[in-house]
Amino acid sequence: MPVRPNRVRRLRARKAMGNAILASAVLAAGLAYVAIQKTVTLIVDEGHPEAVRTMSTSVGDLLETEGIVLGAGDLVTPAAVTPLADGMTVLVDLRPSTTETPVAGDVGVWVMEGVSAPHLMLAARSTEGWFTAGAPGGPSSVVAATVVVKGKDHDVVTNAATVRELLSAMGIEPDGDDRILPSPRTPITNEMRIRWDAIAFRTQAVRVPIPYTTSAEYTDRLDPGEERLIRAGVDGVMIERTRMTFRNGEAVRRVVLSRTVVTEAVSALRQVGRAETSDGGSNGMQVGEASWYGFAPGDGLTAAHPWLPFGTVVTVENLENGRTVQVVINDRGPFGGRVIDLSDEAFARIAPLSQGVCQVQLTW
Repeated sequence: MPVRPNRVRRLRARKAMGNAILASAVLAAGLAYVAIQKTVTLIVDEGHPEAVRTMSTSVGDLLETEGIVLGAGDLVTPAAVTPLADGMTVLVDLRPSTTETPVAGDVGVWVMEGVSAPHLMLAARSTEGWFTAGAPGGPSSVVAATVVVKGKDHDVVTNAATVRELLSAMGIEPDGDDRILPSPRTPITNEMRIRWDAIAFRTQAVRVPIPYTTSAEYTDRLDPGEERLIRAGVDGVMIERTRMTFRNGEAVRRVVLSRTVVTEAVSALRQVGRAETSDGGSNGMQVGEASWYGFAPGDGLTAAHPWLPFGTVVTVENLENGRTVQVVINDRGPFGGRVIDLSDEAFARIAPLSQGVCQVQLTW
């Protein structure tokens, strides 16, 4: 019995629909395969980066698929439990040649110094770059930092959580005097700069001479301005206790703690010729070089003289230009041939400060 035309059309329509459904299923499966397949970069033992296409869901699954078995001392970055994302870089170090110092109570803290470029670039990448797919794996604890140890920079990669943990992993145990910036409790962030300076103190006692002073007495038995040494001066001795501060082995500060006199200084005694003036007073005269100093005690027109009594008013005349200034003696000096040290203000009245010294005549 012949098949009716409408039945043939129905069979053909069913067959076409079945083929379409099958094609759709195959296409959907292909799209799903492409969607879950990822391309990651795998670096093993600092070798050449290798592009791997995989359907693994985590770093651990990828290593298992690639036949990589981790030992107790091996490192993988990011961690094996991290969800795998397209474009991720996975670093595997099967050679535990890094500087790894277990910390008591915190086993697992490690630090690498002088690592190769792939290590450093990987550790320095932001966690957002590692988890672009938005997976809930959490941020990685590996960061890159610069540690300045006694003035020398060390670029490191570490999983330490705080500055204290990092220094301990590097074998550095600071004492209470050392300076650490930032504070040891500070959490470590990527590209942080940490500085450790070793601070030490040393107390020492040294013998220091006490310069003798010179006093003068006036006499009519000498000509005006004539001098005679009656008693030579003798320096004394004192013990000076100081505390030195050292930073990284270099002395940076000195503080005097105490001074104890062991032997008193003996002052020198001079006789100076005195002459009567028309008004019944007395005068003295001295010729020599004058200098100036900027740390003169007191303010204004003052000067230092080796032996004139404090409070003596002295007229200083610059023999080169005739300019004069009156000063009050309130300090001792100079020692070394010059006759008087003027304050900078007093010297400027008779000569430019840039000149330094000038020939003068003193009268009092």
